[in-house]
Amino acid sequence: MKNQVQPNNHEKVMREEDFIVSKTDLKGRITYGNRIFIEFSGYSEPELIGTQHNIIRHPDMPRGVFKFLWDTLGARQECFAYVKNLAKDGSFYWVFANVTPDYDAAGQVTGYFSVRRKPKKAALDVMTDVYKTMLAEERRAGPKDACQASLTWLTNVLQQKDVSYEEFILSL
Repeated sequence: MKNQVQPNNHEKVMREEDFIVSKTDLKGRITYGNRIFIEFSGYSEPELIGTQHNIIRHPDMPRGVFKFLWDTLGARQECFAYVKNLAKDGSFYWVFANVTPDYDAAGQVTGYFSVRRKPKKAALDVMTDVYKTMLAEERRAGPKDACQASLTWLTNVLQQKDVSYEEFILSL
């Protein structure tokens, strides 16, 4: 299902005690979403299950962020990220996400597990600027090279700060 939701400027703010939890299969199709995920996304459980997780992708999110996420998960590592999500009604909500591979008893990755919580306001101020610049890099490079362009820009910034991506994200 192609997401045809038109973004608006209404923000939903997570409560301190909220945890959004979802699971996907290896292809990113939702296999589970808790009640908080359903509440904030605005979709019903039947609308979510079996749908690509990017149904909630906000256009303000650079494609390079998701390439980095999938590359990290592909290396069997967890990933932390600040993510602006798009709800069914066009509103948005920010999360601080921890995404990890989900393993079976034999140690094979069977899907992915994500827990999201309310992000710190100061972190969002920083990441909003980072994502705006990454999006500008993606537009400048064009669709074919967009992801690499924004990731190259981010990598250069992290090298200048002499920090890893994880150190940067967790320091916010």
